[in-house]
Amino acid sequence: MARLISIHPVTPQQRLLDQVVERLKDGELIAYPTDSGYALGCRIGAHEALEQIRTIRHTGKDHHFTVMCSEFGQLGTYVRISNPNYRLLRAHTPGPYTFIMPATKELPRRMLHPKKHTVGARIPDHVVARAIVEALGEPLMSSSLIMPGESSVLTESWVVEDRLGHLIPAIIDGEVTGTEPTSIIDLTGDVPRVLREGAGDTRAFE
Repeated sequence: MARLISIHPVTPQQRLLDQVVERLKDGELIAYPTDSGYALGCRIGAHEALEQIRTIRHTGKDHHFTVMCSEFGQLGTYVRISNPNYRLLRAHTPGPYTFIMPATKELPRRMLHPKKHTVGARIPDHVVARAIVEALGEPLMSSSLIMPGESSVLTESWVVEDRLGHLIPAIIDGEVTGTEPTSIIDLTGDVPRVLREGAGDTRAFE
């Protein structure tokens, strides 16, 4: 069964963050709260945990995983950002957006879209989510916790524990601040393209 770790939503306790980081460094999968429901996350390079996400989500090899960053400076290490997109990203992060962009060589190929070599990237407007990434010292490889055949993201820790506690080693209880999935914006072309309308206002990308 999963361990439920309750972290203060405003002032995260360092000792609990350290426990989460230890699990991530051991290659474990976690479920954690964001500004757009719960997400599944693991350390970059944690192959078994990544496959667990695919199994839980029932996703194919063309699924876009998300690089979950704590601050803007991390983005440029893992995705290529053009000058026009730099301004768009600055204006819309942190927030409930996932941006599809070309990946850099810092990310293993198996974590990318197999044909496009792209990846999702985002900075959540959520204290606990960003604190976990900051404590880890690197982004999380992540995916929204939407169950197969469903369109809504899971938003309560007890629901995650009830449905997935036998599959996920650790569930972080830290107060979800949004109940809609992120808006997904494709920034790989000449102009932005809205792939999914969600919690983030998409008018600037239309």
